[in-house]
Amino acid sequence: MTGTLIVTGGSRGIGAEIARKAGSAGYTVCLTYHSNRAAADKVVSEIEKLGGNAHAFKADVAIEADILALFKYVDENLPPLSALVNNAGILETHCSIEDMTFDRLQRVFTTNITGSFLCAREAVKRLSKKHVGNGGGIVNISSAAARLGSPHEYVDYAASKGAIDTFTIGLSKEVADQGIRVNAVRPGVIYTEIHALGGEPDRVDRVKANVPMKRGGQPEEVADAALWLLSEEASYITGALLDVSGGR
Repeated sequence: MTGTLIVTGGSRGIGAEIARKAGSAGYTVCLTYHSNRAAADKVVSEIEKLGGNAHAFKADVAIEADILALFKYVDENLPPLSALVNNAGILETHCSIEDMTFDRLQRVFTTNITGSFLCAREAVKRLSKKHVGNGGGIVNISSAAARLGSPHEYVDYAASKGAIDTFTIGLSKEVADQGIRVNAVRPGVIYTEIHALGGEPDRVDRVKANVPMKRGGQPEEVADAALWLLSEEASYITGALLDVSGGR
C-alpha cells in the first residue's frame, strides 16, 4: 500500500496496532497522540525497526486548530494522503445519566463526534477526485456500544458511537462517486487500557461470559479488520459497519 495513512489516537491500544500493521503494509504512517509523547515515539520506533516509515504528531482532535495543523504537516512533509482512520476517542468513569455533567458530555461528544467529522472533512478535501486526490479510504472506529447502549456505564460514549455509525453511512453515500470509501469497525470488549478510564481496568474479564465466543478480543483483531476495509480486497465495500465483537 502506498501513500500516507493518518491514525488518530495512534499511541496506544487499537490505534497503535493499526499504525503498526499499516506500517508493515507499506503505508507511511502519521499517528497522533494527545499527551503521551513517549508512547507515540515507541510505536514509531517499532514501525521503523520493521522497515516502515512513521511519524508522531501531537494533536487534540477536540481542537480544530490541531486538526488543521496535522493535515498541514502531512501535506508539507509526507507522501499524499491515501487513508484516514478515525480512532481517537474517550470515555469517562462509569455512571448513570443523572450523574452526567454538561462538561463531561461536551468532552465526550466533541472528541468522539466532532473530532471525527473534522478529520474526515480534511481528508475528503485531499482524497476526493473532485478536488486534487486520487481517492482513498476512511475507517471510523465505532463500538458495539452503539448497539448495546451501555446502560449505567457510559450511555454518552455509546450515543457518540451511534452518531459515528450514522456518519459513516451518510458520508459513504456522499463521497462514493469521488473515489472515497467510508466504513466503520465496531469493536466489542477488547483488551485495551481504555477500560481503566471508565474506572474498571478488568472490565473485559468481568463481561466476557456474555460474549458468545466467551473471550475478550485483542487489538490486533480490530486492526486487521480496519486494514482489510482499507485494502483493495474491500474495493466494493462502502457504508459497512463491521462488528468485531465475538458475536455480541
